[in-house]
Amino acid sequence: MRTLEQFYQLRAAEDYFDFFAIEYDEHIVQVKRFHIMKEYGTLIKKGFEFYKGDEKYLMDFLKFALMRVYMDYKHGHSPSAAEVWGMAEDGHAKGCASCTTSSQKGGSCDC
Repeated sequence: MRTLEQFYQLRAAEDYFDFFAIEYDEHIVQVKRFHIMKEYGTLIKKGFEFYKGDEKYLMDFLKFALMRVYMDYKHGHSPSAAEVWGMAEDGHAKGCASCTTSSQKGGSCDC
């Protein structure tokens, strides 16, 4: 059985897939590595919030979360730069180029 301690030792994206025995397309992981791992990190933080000492449940959640993120990218999910870099705020990028309001100068738009 895989343990949480072993999970904490993982570093490369491929290590996570191998750890959970998830088949993956190497090309997708090579091209979308940063996006997959960033989104996975965000998702698993939520899982750790609900972790109540049941390591098996948490390990199942961690595997499922990686599968979910990977499948999103496998099936064409392509986030915008604003989403990737965390600049999205209520669906709009801070100071978006298409915004002509005066608040653009302050760093956010009123679109």
